[in-house]
Amino acid sequence: MVNFSEVNWEQLLTNAGFVVLKLAIIIIAFLIVKTVGTRVIERSFVRMVERENVARGRALTLKSLTVNVFSYALIFIVVIMLLETVGVKATALLAGAGVVGLAIGFGAQGLVSDIVTGFFLLLEKQIDVDDYITTGSFSGIVESVGLRTTQIRGLDGTLHYVPNREITSLSNHSRGNMRALVDISISYDDDIDYAISVLQDVCDRVAKEDENVVEAPTVIGVHGLGASDVVLRVVGKTKNGEQWGVERKLRKAFKEALDANGIEIPFPHQVYVEKKGTSTEETAQQSNA
Repeated sequence: MVNFSEVNWEQLLTNAGFVVLKLAIIIIAFLIVKTVGTRVIERSFVRMVERENVARGRALTLKSLTVNVFSYALIFIVVIMLLETVGVKATALLAGAGVVGLAIGFGAQGLVSDIVTGFFLLLEKQIDVDDYITTGSFSGIVESVGLRTTQIRGLDGTLHYVPNREITSLSNHSRGNMRALVDISISYDDDIDYAISVLQDVCDRVAKEDENVVEAPTVIGVHGLGASDVVLRVVGKTKNGEQWGVERKLRKAFKEALDANGIEIPFPHQVYVEKKGTSTEETAQQSNA
């Protein structure tokens, strides 16, 4: 049995206090180094964008990855230091980690796949922060590309965390100029050539007024013949991400121009047929029934 009267409580408390103090110093140092290191990394990438003319999206992507790697490495070092402080030998820990790593290797295949896939996404410059992409069932703006997951903000505001290994096919809508496409309908009774001339005048005017238009929209002709309408298609090129705004502006201008020139945009009509000996009010009631 332990004879508590023989325990050197003063020495024990002194040693315990020293260990607690050392642990506190390590944790405080970790917080300081992490904060300072993160700020240095952020400022470095800001200067990179300003001096080396690096694309903002690319700089944000590399900055996010660098911060992640720095944080993981710092946490690993701190954990080793904490274990050494409480008496656990780091060499024995690392030796045991090899055995444990072999045991859990099969379970960590997904994590390894995430890291490898994320590495190639960045190496091949497939995506950058602020890119508008589609992968699988997700579409949206890339907010972060990490070692394990990619964060995609959907157009409805939802933030999707997609494991990198699930990004097997990827469509990047933010590379190069984008296409603005508008289909506009006119009635079969209207002159097609005259309608095309009116629409083209609108296209030329919008191209001069809107700096987001890279290539002036052009009426390419009749795109389809509907049940009650002739569909004309307009195609142009805009700056990246501005195609929707240009399409909205074109639709509004087309509607105003067609109305001003007496060209009808077809819409469903309800026709009342008055039967002999039946009042108009009764016919309307029968039609609505």
